[in-house]
Amino acid sequence: MTQINKKMPVLVTGATGYVAGRLVNRLLEAGLTVHAPVRDPNNLDKTRFLRQLAEELPGQIRFFEADLLDGGSYDEAMKGCELVFHTASPFSLQFKDAQKDLIDPALLGTRNVLGSVERTPTVKRVVLTSSCAAVLGDTVDLLSLPNGTATEEHWNSTSSLTHQPYSFSKTLAEKEAWHLNRAQNRWDLVVINPTLVLGPGINPRGTSESFHIFRQLGDGTMKSGVPDLDIGLVDVRDVAQAHYLAGFTPKAQGRHIVSAKSLTVLQMAQVLRSHYGDAYPFPQKQLPKWLVWLVGPLVGMPRKMVRRNVGYPWKVDHTKSKTELGLTYREPEEFLVEFFQQMIDHGTFQK
Repeated sequence: MTQINKKMPVLVTGATGYVAGRLVNRLLEAGLTVHAPVRDPNNLDKTRFLRQLAEELPGQIRFFEADLLDGGSYDEAMKGCELVFHTASPFSLQFKDAQKDLIDPALLGTRNVLGSVERTPTVKRVVLTSSCAAVLGDTVDLLSLPNGTATEEHWNSTSSLTHQPYSFSKTLAEKEAWHLNRAQNRWDLVVINPTLVLGPGINPRGTSESFHIFRQLGDGTMKSGVPDLDIGLVDVRDVAQAHYLAGFTPKAQGRHIVSAKSLTVLQMAQVLRSHYGDAYPFPQKQLPKWLVWLVGPLVGMPRKMVRRNVGYPWKVDHTKSKTELGLTYREPEEFLVEFFQQMIDHGTFQK
């Protein structure tokens, strides 16, 4: 049982990120003081949305200079904190060198942040943003699990440097965090494992991969058809609330799958079409698997990924997040439209 004093500051790594922005929003709403280490505190373009929140909400924010890949750079920002949210980690499916662009930053970043935790005697709890990608590698892997459903007990064992390297990086980083946690007994570790995070962000022009993936539903990229991919979805505000609850629920422990429900890409498009009609070139058909297999490599979808993910149902059990954290979920039909509307409002789709 870990009791966190809300009068003490809390630290959020990667504070300008998509999930972190909503988490900072939640913390400021609760009147907390947030320590936000960023690469360049003077970059007002990066920090202005957070600064605006701090002006409107009861909490306070303090910016510090820190780099995820620079050992010791979080020490100053962490002073006096009992609670650390480590959200900073690359989420990109566009990379040149998987080791250099994904694996190294995820592992080194985890070691650096937790190294600062080791040097900061006030820290009692770390909440880590992991991913369902650390629970499950490919959708076909579900076939070997009881009821075809993944739980917090399962680990991704099929991703590698050459196959699903992003998922591999999340798995390695979370395992490293657990390894470092078990080597001591002062601070506990609570992990959030979300599926694909969507929904309106603090920064309407976010650079998260989530924006890139979702934008393609409405910009014509997928108008000729989509693969039969079933994907777990969750609203960014619910993910932020999951972090908040993980931080301040004394009995919280272990991993937590955070996912509202799963939809296929075509079902996502149908949700948008039911709201916007033919105003945007939403895809209207599912492509046969053999065709996706044939052209997949041309659009960045390797054939092994097609073989192991297309055409299989996605099922994860989010019971623990509801019973132990008390989390409630928004419906995808709600947050998909809100996310798309935010993109429209900020000129993402030029007519």
